[in-house]
Amino acid sequence: MNTVDELLGHPFGVPEPRAAALQAALEQSRELGFLGPGPAVFHVEHALLMVSMTPEEGRLLDLGSGGGVPGLVVATARPGLQVVLVDAMAKRCDFLVSAVHQIGLEDRVTVEHGRAEVLARRDDLRAGFDMVVARSFGPPAATAECAAGFVRQGGRVLVSEPPVDDPGRWPPGPLAELGLEVVARRSDERASVVEMVLRELSGPEVPRRDGVPARKPRW
Repeated sequence: MNTVDELLGHPFGVPEPRAAALQAALEQSRELGFLGPGPAVFHVEHALLMVSMTPEEGRLLDLGSGGGVPGLVVATARPGLQVVLVDAMAKRCDFLVSAVHQIGLEDRVTVEHGRAEVLARRDDLRAGFDMVVARSFGPPAATAECAAGFVRQGGRVLVSEPPVDDPGRWPPGPLAELGLEVVARRSDERASVVEMVLRELSGPEVPRRDGVPARKPRW
């Protein structure tokens, strides 16, 4: 099995000390119960497809950062990105803040504690991101609705997907009501990712109030 240093050293050029710090942070996340089973290198491998689809520069938000994947991996691999990590659980946010300092990313990575439905209405966050990424945030409808509040017009949304392709997870009609359109589905031996573009900015009713997108999904 490759090491995190080998995975991020080429083609991303991440220095070995920073890759080692990321690996240590993700191992700590797993020990705290914030990350699923398997060593840190497994989770980094799973995130590589999504990382390869992110821009080298711009502003990116990780929706429901949880144990730090993919947000910490993206931030480590893409030194030109300004990254915001969002999570609703205070303990996870405390871990993320510690991990950001441990890896040495504090100059361009911030952590926001709160519900996505609430944060997406904040002036400094709403429609302010070139890309939103999500892994295990919630059902497709809730993920799309919350992401639509953060991404700028023309920006993209990347969502980690189950290995079996199911286009029914992202119906064109309801997505269009949020201003979103699926433009690609990509897979490798480890992961699958759906890519969407925000064609039109969402109205003030998107996302709906706290908890509604998950309780009453649009599809």
